Amino acid sequence: MASSDELPGPYPARDGGEIPPGDPTTMKTMMIDKGAAMLQSLKPIKQMSLHMCSFACYGHDPSRQIEVHFYVHRVNEDFLQCAVYDCDSAKTHLIGIEYIVSERLFESLSSEEQKLWHSHDYEIQTGLLVTPRVPELVAKPELQNIAKTYGKFWCTWQTDRGDKLPLGAPALMMSPQDVNIGKIKPGLLKKRDDEYGMSTESLKTSRADIVGLERKNPMADYWVHHGKGLAVDIIQTDMKKCAPFP
Repeated sequence: MASSDELPGPYPARDGGEIPPGDPTTMKTMMIDKGAAMLQSLKPIKQMSLHMCSFACYGHDPSRQIEVHFYVHRVNEDFLQCAVYDCDSAKTHLIGIEYIVSERLFESLSSEEQKLWHSHDYEIQTGLLVTPRVPELVAKPELQNIAKTYGKFWCTWQTDRGDKLPLGAPALMMSPQDVNIGKIKPGLLKKRDDEYGMSTESLKTSRADIVGLERKNPMADYWVHHGKGLAVDIIQTDMKKCAPFP
């Protein structure tokens, strides 16, 4: 199995029906869920304080592009962790995770690790990354901060491929870039603009003063600088059958 366009194998729930397949939630289950929500703190979920919407490209094929919604938990000034969904409706699907680090933390990583990360300045400066329903004037300080960060995004559920369940290996995702195959398709932009009643072109003009990374590390956005994509393969390996002695 690989995080490529090739399907990991036939699956009977791929054609037609709901995503994911399953029986409707019963009233009994809903009551159990409501009771648990009243009794439990759900602290990790409540730390998510920001919703961002942007687009992402598959690391092995930048022409495959999807709209993504990030729900952000700020751990500290240098590190954010995000749950990634394919839309912002109540019936959305959790399709992956993204970690966002400051330039300082990114520069502390090995060059092999840096290959897995992407920059954010282009998608912010061009209006691709937005904070839905938050006025641009209010959002701008946050956008200025994120423009100087790097992200690592793993997609675990390729709903754009028609997968009814999370199938195969996770796919490494990259941010849009100012190169031919890295530019977001107009149809995707129009769909997002129409949904939120906004204009990406107008945002691009208003963000002309947002400054990105002073010196972008060439190991980030690896496919742009080196012409090579990155994908994950699942291979069979011998298990460690003895635990190391403490």
